[in-house]
Amino acid sequence: MRILYMGTPQFAAVSLEKLLTTNHEIIGVVTQPDKPRGRGMQLSPCEVKCVALRHQLPVWQPAKVSDTEFLQCFAELNPDLVVVVAFGQKIPAPVLFNPKYGCINVHGSLLPQYRGAAPIQWSILNGDRETGVTTMYMDEGWDTGDIIYQEKTSIDINENFGQLYMRLAEMGGDLLVKTVEDIATGRNPRIPQDHTQATIAPKLSPDLQQMEWTLPAETLHNRVRVFAPAPGVETFWQGERLKILETRLIDEQLSAAPGEIIAVQKNRGILIGTGDRPLLVTQVQPPGKKAMAATDYANGRRLQPGMFFGTTV
Repeated sequence: MRILYMGTPQFAAVSLEKLLTTNHEIIGVVTQPDKPRGRGMQLSPCEVKCVALRHQLPVWQPAKVSDTEFLQCFAELNPDLVVVVAFGQKIPAPVLFNPKYGCINVHGSLLPQYRGAAPIQWSILNGDRETGVTTMYMDEGWDTGDIIYQEKTSIDINENFGQLYMRLAEMGGDLLVKTVEDIATGRNPRIPQDHTQATIAPKLSPDLQQMEWTLPAETLHNRVRVFAPAPGVETFWQGERLKILETRLIDEQLSAAPGEIIAVQKNRGILIGTGDRPLLVTQVQPPGKKAMAATDYANGRRLQPGMFFGTTV
C-alpha cells in the first residue's frame, strides 16, 4: 500500500519508525510547522520530522490540513491509506474518506475511554491500574471511529507519565504494524464503539501542577506522576519555588497537618503530611538546579520535623 503518515511528537515518531520496517511504501509525512524550542527559542523540527528527514521522506508542514493548497496536494498524492498518530489538528473529510483503505489512528487508551488530547495523563491522574492502545478507523468525531485492535497493559502505582508514554508508544507502533498488514489483506475487524461508555480526556489545567497538601496522599502522588519527569509539581519552601518530581505512598499512619514535615528519612526522602496520610517525597528540583534526592535538599536547607511546605509564596 501507498501510505501517507501524519504525526508530530515522540509517540508518533515511534510508530513511524516501526511502519518503515514494513514492505509498504511511505509516500510522505505530514507534520506540524516547526516551533521555537529551548533557551534560544530557535525554530526546531518535531520528532516525526526528524525521523522523516533521516529516512529521506518528503515532508509537508501545513498550518492547517484543511487549507485548499494542502488538499490539492493530498489529492495528487492519492494515498491508499492515511495513518494518523498524535498529529494535533482536526482531519478534514477528504483525508478521512477519499483513500481506498480509509484513515486510521493509534490512540493511547482503551477507547471509548479517554477520548481527547491527554488520555495517558488522565489514566495516571485517576489512578487507573490498567490502560492500553487502540487502533481505529477515523471519522469526523473526536476518537469516535470504529475500533480495529486493542492491547491492554497494567500501570504500576509508581509509573510516571514519561515511562508510561514510551511504553504505550512502543505498543502502539507494534499494533499499528499488525493493523496495517491486516488491512492490506482484508483480515482486520471493524468494531463500533459503545458511545455510552465514553469518557473525555482534555488537556490538563495548570492548577493541577500545584501541590495542594490538603488533598489525599494518593491524589498528590498521582499529580506528581503525571507531571514527571517534567515539569514537576510545585510547592514552596520559605518563598522558594520547589518542583517535586517523585513521591512514594507509604502505609504508616502518622498524625500531621497538611504540608508539615514529619521526618527526614536517610536514603528515603522527606515524609510530609497531607489531607489523609503521610506522603514520602523522594526527588525534587530547586530553582536553577538539577533534580536531586529529597534528602540532599532537606540536608542543604536544614529541614526539621514541624516545619511546613506551602502552596503559595
